[in-house]
Amino acid sequence: MTYQPFSVFGPERASRWLITCDHASNFVPLEINGGDLGIGTADMNRHIAYDIGIRGTSLILGELLNAPVICSNFSRLVIDPNRGIQDPTLVMRLYDGTIIPANRHVDDTEIQRRIDTYYQPYHDALSDLAAAQDDIIVVAMHSFSPKLNGRAPRPWEIGILHAPQEDRFGIPLIDRLREEPDLTVGDNEPYAGHLPGDSVDQHALRQRRLNALIELRQDIIATEEGQAQWAERLAGILTDTLNRTGL
Repeated sequence: MTYQPFSVFGPERASRWLITCDHASNFVPLEINGGDLGIGTADMNRHIAYDIGIRGTSLILGELLNAPVICSNFSRLVIDPNRGIQDPTLVMRLYDGTIIPANRHVDDTEIQRRIDTYYQPYHDALSDLAAAQDDIIVVAMHSFSPKLNGRAPRPWEIGILHAPQEDRFGIPLIDRLREEPDLTVGDNEPYAGHLPGDSVDQHALRQRRLNALIELRQDIIATEEGQAQWAERLAGILTDTLNRTGL
């Protein structure tokens, strides 16, 4: 079977929602050092290689919202589709204390090859999906580590990242989530806003499309049960937020 750097689930689904999953996979294609970045299995199963739990959560959410879902099929350590091409962290050589040997001496030619082979096909497919409807709402799904090395534990179960140039949906979504009595909700936490050239910037902000970047803490979606529970919860909250705003 020919390798494809992305997968689209439910392209025929016709709701306004589009679910994106930039960091769905920890797969390393064979043409990169024989499919081995030079780090152990334990590191490849950490957050540095992919967003733990987010693929399963996104696929269920897409079914519940009748929304197409696009997932990357390569590790963020191969090349990060949620970075702009000029971003120095596009190909990481060191991440959360782990040196990435196969990236340590990567040159401009190899970076361009990875852009052409993995990064750009993913974004081209995402762009086509986003252009399918005039009133599309981009929901970018991510997950975050409960604690980085040497840092304090992160208290939020969920965070919503938004940018001031297009936060008509993100701000009401935060307000709606804060009505949930059992949640600690991050407003541009555990990270701040968006980066120029990142996935939401490319496919939502520049076109003034409604959007939200959802960050779920990885321990709450580490199991299939947790993924299903959170997908169901988010489907209701997203729908309720849209209905309330009338956007």
